[in-house]
Amino acid sequence: MSVIGIASCAGVDTNPSSRFVGANVDPDSPFLIDALNSLGLSAELAVWDDQSVDWDRFDLTVVRSTWDYSSRRDEFLSWAKSVPRLLNRYDVLEYSSDKHYLEDLGAAGHRIVPSFFCDVGEAPFFPSGDFVVKPCVGAGSIDAARYGPELLDDARAHVRRLHEAWRDVLIQPYESSVDEKGELALVFIDGVFSHAVTKGAMLNTPPSERDALFRLEQLSSAHVESDALVFGERVLGDLEWDDLLYARVDLVRTESGWALMELELVEPSLFLQFNEGAALRLASAIARRLEHD
Repeated sequence: MSVIGIASCAGVDTNPSSRFVGANVDPDSPFLIDALNSLGLSAELAVWDDQSVDWDRFDLTVVRSTWDYSSRRDEFLSWAKSVPRLLNRYDVLEYSSDKHYLEDLGAAGHRIVPSFFCDVGEAPFFPSGDFVVKPCVGAGSIDAARYGPELLDDARAHVRRLHEAWRDVLIQPYESSVDEKGELALVFIDGVFSHAVTKGAMLNTPPSERDALFRLEQLSSAHVESDALVFGERVLGDLEWDDLLYARVDLVRTESGWALMELELVEPSLFLQFNEGAALRLASAIARRLEHD
C-alpha cells in the first residue's frame, strides 16, 4: 500500500485517530486522510522540521499545514529541497513563499492590490487612509495588522520589529470591501477550479483573539461570479507550472474590479469541509500522481 506523507507543523495534532477541530488542529487533515483511505492509500501526518521523520519512506509528500515556516523560510526551503517526491514542488514553494511575487504578477498585467515593498533597511511608505502592514513571508494573518492615519507611529514600530527580525515588509491599502463582502478564496485542485469560500475580515480583531474558532466563524461557502473565476484562471495560466496539485487565489473586489490579494501555493487552507467532494478530488489528484510517478 502506498503511503502519503502529509507535511504539517508542531502545532497540529498528528494523531491519526483524532477527528476533532481544536485550537491547534488543521481542519483539512481529517477530511483528506479519510478520502485517501477510501482510495486504498495510507496517509500520515508528519511535522516538517521533526528530525526523526524519514521522508524517503513516503511515496509522496504533500505540503499542507506547515504554518510555522514563515519566520524561518530558509530552513523550510532547505527541508523542501531535500524531500523526494514533494507536492507542490520545491521551485513552486521557493517562488510563492515570498510575496514579492506580486510585483511579477502586476508587471504581467494582472490587477493586484496596490503593494508597497519595504525591504530590510528601507524606510516605509504608508498610503493614505487605512492600510495593512505584514511580512513578505507570512502565513495567514500572523504578524499582520491594520492601521489608520492616526496610528503611523504604531505602524512604523511594526515595520521596525519586522526589520529587526530580518523580515521584509509589504504595505497595502486596506480594501474596505473586505468589511462588507470579505475576500474571495478560489480553490483549484490539479489545475481545475474546485470550490470557493468567502473569508470575512480578520484584521478588525486583535491577534490574540484570532483563534481557530474565530477564523472558522469568518468562513462560508461562496458562489463564484464568472469574472472572478476567469481572473483566477488567468493568473494561474500565466505561471510557469502546469502541474500544481493545489492552489488558492485570494481576490478582493475593488472599484476597478477584482484584484489579487495573495496567491497561495505553499500551505493554504483548502477549506475541504466547505465542499462535499473537495477532499476526494484532492485525494484522487494525489492518487493520479502516484500512477504517473
